[in-house]
Amino acid sequence: MLSRIAESLYWMARHLERVDNTARVLDINVVHMLEADENATEEMQWKPLLAIVNAEDCYARAYPDGRITVQRVIHLLTQDRSNPGCLFNSLKLARENARVVRDRISNAMWETLNQFWLATDKHLATTLPPWRAAEFYAFVHREVATFFGLSQSTMMRGQAYGFTALGSLQERADMTARILDVRYHLLLPDLSRVGSPLDYYQWGALLKSLSCFETYRRQYQGGINPLEVVEFVVLNPNYPRSLTYCVNGIAQALERIGHSPNGAVTEQLLALRAHLSGITAAHILDQGLHEYLDEFLARLAAFSDALQVDYFDAYLGDAP
Repeated sequence: MLSRIAESLYWMARHLERVDNTARVLDINVVHMLEADENATEEMQWKPLLAIVNAEDCYARAYPDGRITVQRVIHLLTQDRSNPGCLFNSLKLARENARVVRDRISNAMWETLNQFWLATDKHLATTLPPWRAAEFYAFVHREVATFFGLSQSTMMRGQAYGFTALGSLQERADMTARILDVRYHLLLPDLSRVGSPLDYYQWGALLKSLSCFETYRRQYQGGINPLEVVEFVVLNPNYPRSLTYCVNGIAQALERIGHSPNGAVTEQLLALRAHLSGITAAHILDQGLHEYLDEFLARLAAFSDALQVDYFDAYLGDAP
């Protein structure tokens, strides 16, 4: 497979996963805006989202007065063309990459993504108000789920499928780590408070933003506990958005691609797996969840860099 085809498959899936994740964190805040503590200001409710998607600098450039409001955050993260990571731009890039690899994905996948883009372009032709945002984000979830469902049921299990899975799982692991890091830091900035009475709404919002509230409650029936949340979201190998599940899936995708066991990608993958092995949630909290997730994100970034070098960069031989 040509490196440019592999790269387009990878970024098609990664950008589309980013679309869903961006809609996910926005959706939870919009839906639960009225349930928040009456003393919580708009800034307290919406500033964390900017940290999760690494858009704080972009927001500061767009709004120099520094005032954070629900309408501004929704606009910046959903449809502001000046923000490279907004939902609109991510979907546009996903479609452009899919167009490059139309002969490697099924017709159903292309048609679904193309219709998704056309509908979104129409939806976002005007400013998206908060009262309409939840409905739009629900539409985004359905369309992304349809696309990835079609990839599961219509793609041959070969290299093309491997690069598609690789992009999706890598983006998902990155966002899961960011959501847990930011929200946990806001909820329990002092580790001495672990085990104290918790704000059920806030912890519920964290789990719902990862689409695992009901699954978590079925597995842990004693309420919401930070230790168990960390265990579930970081270490559970059966929960599709956990860090362990994503890294295991990345390893399987690389096997499908047929990677070299001696390359930099393998070295970085082993470092990721080692970071998640032989540790408990209690040990993670003892050493500091923020520090642990920071190291995970750094290792994931190193893996991404190695992937770029080993698979996507063109080698044209020595320059004359």
